[in-house]
This record gives sequence, C-alpha cells and structure tokens, in this order.
Amino acid sequence: MDLIEISGLLLLLLAFLLAGGVWIAIALMACGYVGMQFVGGGIPAGSVLATTIWGNSASWTLAALPLFIWMGEILFRTRLSEEMFRGLSPWLNWLPGRLMHVNVLACGLFGSVSGSSAATCATVAKIALPELKKRGYDEMVSLGSLAGAGTLGILIPPSITMVVYAVAANVSIIQIFLAGFLPGLLVMALYSGYIAVWSLLNPHKTPPADPPMSFRRKLAESANLIPCALLIALVFLTLLLGWATATECAAWGVLGSLAIAWWSGSLSWDSFWASVMGTTRITCMIMLILAGASFMSTSMAYTGIPQALAVWVDNMNLSPYALIAALTVMYILLGTALDGISMIVLTTAVVIPMVKTAGFDLIWFGIFLILVVEMAEVSPPVGFNLFVLQTMSGKDSYTVALAALPFFFLLVAAVAIITIFPDIVMVLPRIAFPD
Repeated sequence: MDLIEISGLLLLLLAFLLAGGVWIAIALMACGYVGMQFVGGGIPAGSVLATTIWGNSASWTLAALPLFIWMGEILFRTRLSEEMFRGLSPWLNWLPGRLMHVNVLACGLFGSVSGSSAATCATVAKIALPELKKRGYDEMVSLGSLAGAGTLGILIPPSITMVVYAVAANVSIIQIFLAGFLPGLLVMALYSGYIAVWSLLNPHKTPPADPPMSFRRKLAESANLIPCALLIALVFLTLLLGWATATECAAWGVLGSLAIAWWSGSLSWDSFWASVMGTTRITCMIMLILAGASFMSTSMAYTGIPQALAVWVDNMNLSPYALIAALTVMYILLGTALDGISMIVLTTAVVIPMVKTAGFDLIWFGIFLILVVEMAEVSPPVGFNLFVLQTMSGKDSYTVALAALPFFFLLVAAVAIITIFPDIVMVLPRIAFPD
C-alpha cells in the first residue's frame, strides 16, 4: 500500500472509532498501532507505545498543566464570581450597551485565571444572565456575548489549551502565553464593538442607564476584585520578566488562589477537596489524550506520512493566505464534531510539518489554532459553551447557537486580522525573547 492508501485507511478507522463512541485516547492508540503494522523492519509496536507514552508524560513542562487547572478550580469555588459583576458594572454605565460589556470583561478577567472555556462561561453566566434579564437587557445578545466571551478562557493566558499545544508542537509555553495577550484584547475589542454598534442600532432594546455613582463608591464596589487582579499581575509579570518558568508561575498561582480563597472565607475542606478532585479528573483526561496522540504521532513519523504531506503541500505552492484559509475551513468543520483539545492532538502531527514548510512561525500558528478552537466552542452541535448556556438559560440549542452566530463571525474576523498583521501575535514574544 502507498502512503495515500495508508493515510486514508487510518483516517477511516479513526472516524469509525470516534463515531462508535470510543474514547479519543483509545482511538488514537488503536490507529497508531494499526499504522505501525505498515512499517517495515519489524518494529515492536508495544515497546514503542510504552516508551513513547513514558517519554512524553515524564516532562517537567507538563507539570504546569495540573497546576493551572487547580488554580482555576480553586478560584471557581470562591466568591470571585459573585463579586465580579458588582465590581465591573459601575465602570461601564457610560458605554452603549452598558452592562452587557460586563460579560466580555468578566469573561476576560476570569478566563485569565481559569484557563477553561466552559468554566469561564459557566461562572460568568451564573451571575450575569439573571442580572441582565432582571434589568431588561436583550436576551439573545446576552446569550451570544456570553458564548463568545466564554472562549476567552483559552485565549487569555494562562491557558490549559495553550499548554497542550506547546507540548504537542514542542514550543515554549512562556512564548505562547505572551503571544496570547494582544489577540485576547483584540477579540474583546471586537466583541465590545459589536455590542456597542448593536445597542446604537437598537436603542429601544437597551434599558436606561443606572444612576451615576461617585468615584469613591465605584472604588468601593470594585474593592473585592483587587486580590484577583494582583494574582493575575503576579503571574503575568513573573512570566514577562523571566523571573520564573511557566511551571513555577503556575505553582505561585495555586498558592495565591488558596490565599484568596482563605481571605474571602470560602476555603473549606469540602471546597478544597472538590477542587483537587476536579483537577484530577480534568488532568487525567488530558494526559490520556496526550498519551494517545504522542503514540499516533510516533506511528505517523515511522510511516513517513507527515513528511510526504508536507512535501505535497510544498509542491502545490500555496500562498500563505491560501493555506491559512484552507486550514481555517478544515478546523471549522472539525469543530462541529470535536472539542478543542481533541482537535489539537488529532491534527498537530499532520499540520505542523505543513506549517513549517509554508514558513509560518509555530508561536503564531499556536494562537491561530487557539482562535479556531474558540470557534469550535461556539459551533453546533458539539460547542461546549452552547451546552453550558443551553443548560443555564433553559433555551433550546437552536436559539443559543443563533445567538452566538455573530460572535463566531467575529472570531473569523480575528483570524483574518492576525493573518494580515502577524505582529499583533509576535510583538510581545520578540520583546521578551529577542534573537
């Protein structure tokens, strides 16, 4: 069999296993094992499986993964979620759209300490949806902005998905984190801009402004956000200034989140144990997927499929814009059936050689990939944020998906912007790590 037939057979097998409900990690390992059977030389697939999984799992870099997850789990169980709406709303009363901007800012703030899109969306929606409905804001825009802004949990660092990509692509976690700052602000600006324009075009659907507050009262309302803001600043500055590695910053983040939980009075044995168990479940799931992906990557390397695909793409002489457009469409289609982490681990083994051959920087491509993963979070039928909002709002899936549609297209616009202006992504990593 030639490489095209082998790759087609493996893709069909993977699609069959996933459609049959087999765990993603097990499906990846099975495809990797089958792929090894086509390699000459009698290479023992079992030994390769054992050494590959151990070699990729015994990594100091991966220690940052459970720590960042734990930090988000701890803060998820504090009073931060309750205070966030109250602390941000006084400062947004003057903007068109007013309190709907709280969805964007609150998701950006919590996303920077959570690293999880679903957790960010659920936390902010739990507080914002009842409050916005009570004040008479348009429910469709409220749902759509929460679905879109919830994805900021994986774009604004520290991010679990960024760590997974950095490990899969063998690039610096710190540089990926730094590269996510400005694109995160870009997406927030696009969301807030859309809300403002929509509000100006539909003034009858926007309730009147709240009574003005004094500056001192605004500060008093926002005082409870100070500990979390200091924690975020600590993690970011230590990364930016090179005082600590990403893993060390994650450890400090866990310590800081425990301190915030204790200071707020919400640190109990039950909440502590719940955060530990939640972290364990998520970490085990991700590590198992990474183990399966690493074996499949090794198997594909033995078969020579990635190299042949990279040469094929190179021979097509696609322009950079054409390649990015093709990859965007591919990931949008994948996002309708797979979650973000699965998309990354399933495709990096094939896509990374293509990207390298086309001359793209892998740090820039990581942010591009995070943005298209964000699209997957709001793409039916498997958009996690849509599931969260459907459960919390009581609306049907069609209504929630329709509400999120404008914000999906704003993410497409963000991909176009960073493709045309790549320095938006690369400026901070270049400043922190000059050649």
